[in-house]
Amino acid sequence: MSQVTEQSPSLLGPSGGTGSRALGLVRSGLGIFVRQREATVFVVMIGLLLYFGIAYNSGFVSQVNAVDLLSENAAPIAIIAIGEVLLLICGEIDLSVGFTFTLAPFVMLYLNIYYHVPALLAIICGLLTGLVAGWVNGFITVTLRVPSFITTIGTGFIMGSMALVFSHAEPQEIPAATVNYGKWIGADSWAQIIWAVALVAIFHIVLTRTRWGLHTIAVGGNALGAREAGINSGMIKYGNFMITGVMGALVGIQTAFYNNTIDPLAGGYQPMFYGVIAAVIGGTAMLGGSGTILGAFFGAIALSTLTDGFDVAGISANPLGIIFGIAIIVAMVVNVQLARLREAGRSV
Repeated sequence: MSQVTEQSPSLLGPSGGTGSRALGLVRSGLGIFVRQREATVFVVMIGLLLYFGIAYNSGFVSQVNAVDLLSENAAPIAIIAIGEVLLLICGEIDLSVGFTFTLAPFVMLYLNIYYHVPALLAIICGLLTGLVAGWVNGFITVTLRVPSFITTIGTGFIMGSMALVFSHAEPQEIPAATVNYGKWIGADSWAQIIWAVALVAIFHIVLTRTRWGLHTIAVGGNALGAREAGINSGMIKYGNFMITGVMGALVGIQTAFYNNTIDPLAGGYQPMFYGVIAAVIGGTAMLGGSGTILGAFFGAIALSTLTDGFDVAGISANPLGIIFGIAIIVAMVVNVQLARLREAGRSV
């Protein structure tokens, strides 16, 4: 009996050690997760999806509603947020991207219908509208040294009015020749969210694993240090303005195909503001120097879930602005405090 008693601690030892190691791994994993910039918005996103999915199962959990939530609502916000994240990180912003959204499909329409440009080339030219708009924003901001806030308000008014002039302020039909291309660009139910996921993956890698991303962060975090290190900050800002313009043009063309009409009142400030909100609540600092594409994607889904959930629940959308405003303020406070902790050399 004494031998059994003496051996029993050794028999319990491995079990206790395994449990301790497992607990240590769990704690370590949670610590790594919490330190990620995307952690908070990811938890919020999952919480909103679970709440509305459980509370309003019949209306919220369905293929039709999933298409509305992801393709129609979240995808456009996420794609626009990609460009806004890159610009915010390098210390700029684009308030005109929603009007690039408006103008691009009209360029596609007029080139194809009135100038007989082949359908695919007309679509590409519509995307190039965003590239040109981004270059103009970059030129005025970087070369002429006008604050991007002012620059992009001005170019936004210009592009919005151009769309109204081109359309005579009336919706236009999608050119028949472009319909076949439209299926995989945006007309198909899942096309927009597939594009969004692919672009988020690409630009997440660009931001975190390439020299362009490193230089973008450096320009926003320490402009003087970036210049002394030989980084061409002007080129970085030009490039990110142009990327943002193309993202806006793509979303405009996708939305036109999805709705089967080109609306001169589509776009505007709302998709831009939603893109910026998604970026900020996703962990991008508006003061520059840090941000995350993946967090913006989660932020876009969280915003869309909230909007869609209100609709399914039959709740008035009027309070949404209050909720979004609070979300921006809270996210900014958290970002500022985290930045201070990092500057103090503390682990976050």
